[in-house]
Amino acid sequence: MVRSSKEKVLLYQFRDASLLAQVQQILHELQISVQLLPEDAWVQKIGYLLGLRGFHQQELSDDGFVFPHEVMLLHNIKNKRLDQVLQAFHKAQVPSIRYKAIVTPFNTLWTLRRLCETMQKEHAALMARENHDEA
Repeated sequence: MVRSSKEKVLLYQFRDASLLAQVQQILHELQISVQLLPEDAWVQKIGYLLGLRGFHQQELSDDGFVFPHEVMLLHNIKNKRLDQVLQAFHKAQVPSIRYKAIVTPFNTLWTLRRLCETMQKEHAALMARENHDEA
């Protein structure tokens, strides 16, 4: 089955070469385009990183932002196809990638930094809620 070439996954901060290779292999087998983002990509809007029309490169500012976690952004992958992708990662026993997001028309307007910070806050809130529920 040939998939739309519009399916794309952006990978950010994948420093573990074996994890990166495993993720790239699975996405390749699923015929999904993969783009590795440079470390300074955090200053750019998601729409720009995806190459969408109407987005322009932002000037790099060095304010010391560091996001040490792997981030996977899934573009044009939803519903059953998303289930298929996640199942392939589970089946291959890929270690959990905590910071995953579906690209939406809304978050294409965000910088990668804002998306990372939002995911980090949501993850922290989820962990706090789970810890509270266990208490």
